[in-house]
Amino acid sequence: MQTDEELRGRLADMVAKATDGAVEAAEVLAGEARLADLGVTSLGYLRLIDAVEAEFGVELDLASAGSLDELVDYVRLHA
Repeated sequence: MQTDEELRGRLADMVAKATDGAVEAAEVLAGEARLADLGVTSLGYLRLIDAVEAEFGVELDLASAGSLDELVDYVRLHA
C-alpha cells in the first residue's frame, strides 16, 4: 500500500484529471478546502468517484469525497 503522502498525491492528481485541469493537484494538496469550494463540479465528482472505484476497488459516495483528507481516510479504511 502507498504511504499517506503518495496516496494524497495520487488522489490529488485524480481530482485534477476528473476536472479536466480546472482544479490543479497543487490546489488540492495546498490546504484543507472542500473540493466543491475549489471548483469541483458534479460532473467532476462523478468522474472522480468512477476513477477511485476503478483504481482502489472501493465503493465511494459524494459524502466520502468532501475534501482530500476525507477521501484519503475513506480509501485507507476501505481499500
